[in-house]
Amino acid sequence: MAKPLSPPKAKNPLLRTRVPANPPGLRSRAATGFSARAAEGILALQYCSACNAVSYPARDICANCWSDDLEWREIDSAGEILASTTLQSSTNVYFRERMPWRIGTIKLAVGAIVLAHLHVDVNTGDTVRVIARTDKSGQGVLMALPTKETPNMADDKAMRELTCDPKYRRVLVTDVRTETGQALTKALLAAGAKKVFLGVADDWKPFPGKAELESLENTEFVPLNVTLDGSVLEASKSIGAKVDILINTAQYVRPGSVMSRNGTVTAKDEMEVNYFGLHRLLQHFGPIMRSRAADGDNSAVAWVNMFSIYALSNWPAYGTASASQAAAYSLAQNARADFMGSGIKLINVLHGPLDDEWHQPLSPPKLTGNKMSGSIVAALQQGIELTFVGDIANDFKDRWREDPGVLERELAHNTHID
Repeated sequence: MAKPLSPPKAKNPLLRTRVPANPPGLRSRAATGFSARAAEGILALQYCSACNAVSYPARDICANCWSDDLEWREIDSAGEILASTTLQSSTNVYFRERMPWRIGTIKLAVGAIVLAHLHVDVNTGDTVRVIARTDKSGQGVLMALPTKETPNMADDKAMRELTCDPKYRRVLVTDVRTETGQALTKALLAAGAKKVFLGVADDWKPFPGKAELESLENTEFVPLNVTLDGSVLEASKSIGAKVDILINTAQYVRPGSVMSRNGTVTAKDEMEVNYFGLHRLLQHFGPIMRSRAADGDNSAVAWVNMFSIYALSNWPAYGTASASQAAAYSLAQNARADFMGSGIKLINVLHGPLDDEWHQPLSPPKLTGNKMSGSIVAALQQGIELTFVGDIANDFKDRWREDPGVLERELAHNTHID
């Protein structure tokens, strides 16, 4: 049974911060397809269109009939552990620092036999639930879990290496003036966060919900205006070395297309918050967090971005806001490369319209702060790097992946917000 996690001790400032070490990261191009799906929490294997054989590990051609017509399909997660072992030593630095480590061979319901990390609560002969996640090197791996929830299940050492559970960790929420920021603060505390730093721009201005936030324990207000270099720099100097998880909730959204406005003032404001705000945060907080990603129980573990689903394809009704979101989403892809090798997970949350004043004319469904915060905390707890929140976002995702050109033209004919 997994032992309950203890709060990490305060770090001795005289001790050297460990340099990040990662599991082996070399993969074939075919195996990268597995990693991309694992980043969304999707368990998928290759199927041969010619003979319907299942391939594991990922291959360029079918091992049964040599056809190169392989497609990825989501599969049943059920399996049985055929054999297991506990490694006591390793030539790999990452695993050597974390010994002992359990692995096993598992026969999946689809017939394939796979190699996976094992949760402490499963053993040879057990029926298990297999999940796909990305490890510290950013590559997809498998892990076998109990079929039902067990006590302290999320506290298992191997499980925690694949997730970013807020439990006993310190989190920065960059903007708590919003409903999402405030709901997220409460959700993080409920999930066991050690401390939540509350970013507030122009903290001398009152805002709804401030009194309730002030009454919460284990929180600290931090002056943070993402549109000002000096403000972000000062915040990073003040708390940067304490932040284990950063969640950027700062967004600026206004309706309107390029030709429906005069001038560029609103578009500049959208870029200042959505794109340059993220840019400033990454420049000032990113290097500090990256340097702390191997700091034992006090490690930095995750960076979370919120993006409108219209970052993928522009909706003219919110045309310039969509463009700024697209620019920010592209910047996040750059950040993923910058974080690569550090062990920090970059998590992108793409969502549909929020239930706020700037989406007020839109018809339902719209997302509440509670729905958004619940999805973000769940992504952290499950270690999922890409998640889509809400019916609109998930429908949009399917249409975009099916044919982005068709979706672009459909959106061009849908310019009204009522």
